Amino acid sequence: FAETYRQVSRRDIVEVAHMELAEPTIEDAFRRCVQRGATRVVVSPYFLSPGRHVQEDIPQLVAEASAQFPEVPCVIAQEIGVDPLVAQIMENRIVAALDGLE
Repeated sequence: FAETYRQVSRRDIVEVAHMELAEPTIEDAFRRCVQRGATRVVVSPYFLSPGRHVQEDIPQLVAEASAQFPEVPCVIAQEIGVDPLVAQIMENRIVAALDGLE
């Protein structure tokens, strides 16, 4: 996904991170961004709803990571959430699945 986003956004520094159970961690990704020359970091949660991970876990992990680089401003973007584009993607997938049944 990072490569696809990098191409669409035309941003040079894009890193993927995981909260738990997989690497790289948020701390690892934050560090990589800074090492690659980021002068600010935006964490974009890849979640559809603002549950506990978005409201509590991610802010805590981001705060811990950003504390290591106080000179680099950091912000957390809103989760993907309920958006008409997400609904359209879902509809596209459903139509394709139904086409496969015919």
